[in-house]
Amino acid sequence: MVTVSDDKKVLDELYGSFDKLIFTKEQDLIQENANVDGLSPMGKISIFASESSKRYTMEKLLLPEVAEAMKNNFIHIHDLDYYATGSTTCTQIPLNKLLANGFDTGHGTMREPQSISSALALAAIIFQANQNQQHGGQSFPKFDFDLAPYVRKSHKKHIKALSNLPLQDGVDLDKLAWEMTEKETYQACEAFVHNLNSMHSRGGGQVAFTSINYGTDTSREGRLLIKSVLRATMSGLGNNETPIFPIHCFKVKEGVNFNEGDPNYDLFKIAIETTSKRLFPNFVFLDAPFNAQYYDGTPESEVAMMGCRTRTMGNVNGPENSMARGNLSFTSINLVKIAIESHGNIDFFFEELDKYSDLVIKQLLERFEFQANRKANEFKFLYSEGVWNGAEKLAATDNVREILKQGTLAIGFVGLAESLKALIGLHHGESDTACNLGYKIVKFLREKADKACDEYSLNFSLIATPAESLAGKLARRDQAHYGKIAEITDRQYYTNSYHVPVYHNVKAIDKIKIEAPFHALCNGGHITYIELDGNASKNLEALEMIIRTMGHYNIGYGSINHPVDRCDDCGHQGIIYNECPKCGNDDQEKIDRIRRITGYLTGSLNRWNSGKKAEELDRVKHC
Repeated sequence: MVTVSDDKKVLDELYGSFDKLIFTKEQDLIQENANVDGLSPMGKISIFASESSKRYTMEKLLLPEVAEAMKNNFIHIHDLDYYATGSTTCTQIPLNKLLANGFDTGHGTMREPQSISSALALAAIIFQANQNQQHGGQSFPKFDFDLAPYVRKSHKKHIKALSNLPLQDGVDLDKLAWEMTEKETYQACEAFVHNLNSMHSRGGGQVAFTSINYGTDTSREGRLLIKSVLRATMSGLGNNETPIFPIHCFKVKEGVNFNEGDPNYDLFKIAIETTSKRLFPNFVFLDAPFNAQYYDGTPESEVAMMGCRTRTMGNVNGPENSMARGNLSFTSINLVKIAIESHGNIDFFFEELDKYSDLVIKQLLERFEFQANRKANEFKFLYSEGVWNGAEKLAATDNVREILKQGTLAIGFVGLAESLKALIGLHHGESDTACNLGYKIVKFLREKADKACDEYSLNFSLIATPAESLAGKLARRDQAHYGKIAEITDRQYYTNSYHVPVYHNVKAIDKIKIEAPFHALCNGGHITYIELDGNASKNLEALEMIIRTMGHYNIGYGSINHPVDRCDDCGHQGIIYNECPKCGNDDQEKIDRIRRITGYLTGSLNRWNSGKKAEELDRVKHC
C-alpha cells in the first residue's frame, strides 16, 4: 500500500484530537451519530478506535490522490473508520432462510422456531448478531411473508392444545384458536419492538440499526402480522415513548393495499394512522416505474429499502432483487466546492465533476479489492450462516470476492441546492432553469455509475447521500476556506443530496414534483420528506393525500415528518412548546422531541451534531 505524507494539521482538523475528546465536550466529535451515547465510557473508547482507524487508513491504505481529494474536501469516504476491517455497509437479511435452517451465533445453534413468539425473538437476535459483522444498517426485506408461516404454526399449536381440553358444546374451536393466535402475535410484535430498542450491539450504548419491509402479504397470517406490528408500534414503549427502531417501510401496491377494495387496504389505513402518531412507517411505492420493472408477482421481486434510503435491486452478477445482498460502501462528492471553484463556468464544473467522479469510482474499486480479499471466517455470522447469497458454501479461508460481487458500490453527492446557487444564483426549488441543470448534474453522475457498472461488471449505483454529520462537516470546512458566501456557505450545513433546502418555502405538492425525477436517477437510494405542522393524528386525510400524491408522481420512497413530543415527567404526548400543557414541566432536558435526522428517529435533539441542529431549526412546514 502507498503511504501518504502526514499533514498533521489537516488530519487533526478532519478528525479532531484525543485531547478534544478527553478534556472537552465538542458535540461534533462526540456525537457524529445521534444513535450513540458518545459521553459514555464505551462511547468514548469507540471514538478512540474510530479516530485511530481513520488516521491509519488515510496514511496507509488510500491512494495519494484519493487522500488528497478527501483532505481538500472534494470527496468523503463514508465509514472510513471501518475501511481497515474490510466490513461492508448494509444487508437485506433473508429471515425465512435463517429461521427455517437454524443459525449459530457463535455460542450455540438456534433451531427453527415453532411459534410466532419464538420466531420474533430469534429475529431480534439475528439483527443483534449480524450488526457487529458490518458497519451500516440491516433490514428484513419481506418481514410479513417470512413470518406468516410461524403465525400459522402458532395457530396449529393452539388448535392442538384446545383439542385436549373439555370445551363446551358449540364452541368454535378454530375461532377460539385464532383469538389466541392474535393475542400471541401482538405480544410477540410488542416484544420485538421493545427488544430492538433495548438490545445494544455496539459500543456507546448503540442499538442495532434495523428496518423491516412489509405490507403486501394478503394471507390471513401475513395480514395479522402486519396489523400486529403496526399496533405494537402505535402503542409505543413502556412509558409511551415512540420506538426509534425498527424503521418501518410499508410497501404500497395498487391492487394489494393502495385503494379501497384492495385486500390490504385496511392495513394501509392503519399504517397512515401509525405514522401520524409515531412517524413510521415510511412508504415504498412498488408501482414507481423503476421499481415496477423488477416486479413479477413474487415477494422476492418487490423492492425493499434500507430504512434511511439505501436501495439494492439491479444486479449484473446474480438475481435482480434485494434478497441476501446489500451495499458494500459508498463515497460522496462535495458538489458545492466544485461549483464554487468553477466561478459560474458550467462547462468547467462538469469537467471537474467528471474528474472527481472518476476518482470516486477508482477509490470504490480499491476498497472493493480490499473487502473482496477478506476471508469468510472474519465474518462468521454474515457468511457462514448464509446472510449473503451463497456465502454458506464458502470454506473458512476462502476469500469473499464472488459473494460481494452481488453487492453495490455507490457514488453519493451532497449539496445540489448550494452548488446550483453557486453556478447560476438559484436552486432547483426557485427556478425551472436551475431544476433542469440540477437534473443534468445528477443524470451525469448516474451515467458515470452505469458506465462503471458495464466496464467493471460490478454493481455501481448512485445514492442520494444521507448526510448526517457530513452535511455539517463539508460546510464547516468550506466556510473556513471561502468565508460565508451568501446562500452557499453561510449556514452550518449543506442540503442533503437533491433535496429542496429545508428552509425554502414550498408547497408539499411542488416539493414532490421537484424531487420525484431524482428518485429515478438515484438507483442506489433515495427519499423525499414532507414536513407538516400541528397534530398529524387529527388530520389523517391530509396524510393520505400526501402519500397518494407521492405515488402519483412516482416517488420511490417517501416519509412524512411532524412534531412528536413527550413530557418525561407526566407522560403527556402532543405538541409541546416551552412547557408541558399538562403538568407545566419546562425543563427541556425532560421533554423528548422525536425528530427524523436523516432517515431514522431520535428522541433527544441534544444528541444531534451542530449542523443537524441548525438544519432542524431551519425546517419550514409544507402546506
